[in-house]
Amino acid sequence: EMKSDPNLYKSLSDSIAPTICGHDEVKRGVLLMLFGGVHKSTVEGINLRGDVNVCIVGDPSTAKSQFLKYVSEFVPRSVYTSGKASSAAGLTAAVVRDEDSNEFYIEAGALMLADNGICCIDEFDKMDIKDQVAIHEAMEQQTISITKAGIQATLNARTSILAAANPINGRYDKSKPLRSNIAMTSPIMSRFDLFFVIVDDCNEVTDYNIAHHITNLHRMLDNAISTKYTTQDLQQYIRFARTIEPIISNESMHMIVREYQALRQNDSSGLHQTSTRITVRQLESMIRLSEALARLHCDEEVKPEYVSEACRLIRKSIINVEADDVSFNDIAPLRRNIEEEETGEGDSVEDREETQSGPTTVSSEKYRRVAYQLTHHIASLSQRDDDFSGITVSDLISWYMDEHQDEFETEDQAYGESMLVMNIIRRLVATDNVLLDVTDGTEEEVARVDEEDHKLMLHPNHVME
Repeated sequence: EMKSDPNLYKSLSDSIAPTICGHDEVKRGVLLMLFGGVHKSTVEGINLRGDVNVCIVGDPSTAKSQFLKYVSEFVPRSVYTSGKASSAAGLTAAVVRDEDSNEFYIEAGALMLADNGICCIDEFDKMDIKDQVAIHEAMEQQTISITKAGIQATLNARTSILAAANPINGRYDKSKPLRSNIAMTSPIMSRFDLFFVIVDDCNEVTDYNIAHHITNLHRMLDNAISTKYTTQDLQQYIRFARTIEPIISNESMHMIVREYQALRQNDSSGLHQTSTRITVRQLESMIRLSEALARLHCDEEVKPEYVSEACRLIRKSIINVEADDVSFNDIAPLRRNIEEEETGEGDSVEDREETQSGPTTVSSEKYRRVAYQLTHHIASLSQRDDDFSGITVSDLISWYMDEHQDEFETEDQAYGESMLVMNIIRRLVATDNVLLDVTDGTEEEVARVDEEDHKLMLHPNHVME
């Protein structure tokens, strides 16, 4: 019956933590973590992780701990612990001396106790760095190695980790990347398959829905919640689905490769300032999430639509950094009128604005994209020609307009874009020191050269992204 439901994915995710209002993406991530990927072993006997690790980062009072409590109650073999009150030995394993026999024995920690289950760690960011390092092995290799007091052992810790963390300054700063918002090392961050950032923004509709939901919950308790599937239905379905080991189809394999290449190129191009670096671990995360979606639909084969949804979730967790718009108000033209400066008859504010023309601001992403294309074009010209002595401003703008001529429907749009590129070039020369004005002649002669005839080269101190 559940398998034949056309909206199975949405119905199951809505049935996860029904007391929590909204947070649909987080519920989907938690649902896929419950299904998990397929555990595999290589010919050399190396185990490949199938469990999905999820981290929820958010402002205070955004139901992070509620998700952890729900999962710890939902999964039969799960452990709930707090990062602040947990030590490395408490999370992994400790060697303890027996009072009667005076011999040493191993005492299991939270990750060992949650073997084949889920370990929920609250206040993950409050853990000491040395305690975070202790779970590196458990998160990727899923084992715990101990060499203490004459005991040498490797113990299994085949568990998924659901962690919750608060931003460093209490509130999440959208203008900074994720790694600058939480106290976590890069190795730990790369071991999480999905990151979910919950920001407590003021929104009239959202605030009303949350207040209405919580008030109803306090007034009617269980009667306020109506889900398609009960907790028992979910548990039985997940228990059955985890016995399926889906195989990746040829078409899905090519799609995973293409998506990974696209993520890597976006990360290395410098056009998008992302929260974390894209590594092979994100590729493996894509495979695990695709397998979890196949299990969710009780499918023996990983289909392209499952890969598409897995990529969407990963892209959601790779948060693009929001930056302020770039202003051109204080940027002067490349050409200055020496005679007017000497007589003190400089341009008025109105004249300067007329000289600049074009838009006064542009989005940070647009600025980075245009600047990237201009600088890389100049770099390619200098690599092709050893005697390269610079490119004029007019030639640079003409090249950019030729590359994007299909994007403009009217002459006004094309003119506006050319003036925007001119302003970007001015800023790259005057403020960012990315381009260098190499026009021949003395300062007075250069000042009399028309702005479009000025020659530009890459600044020798500029490092290409």
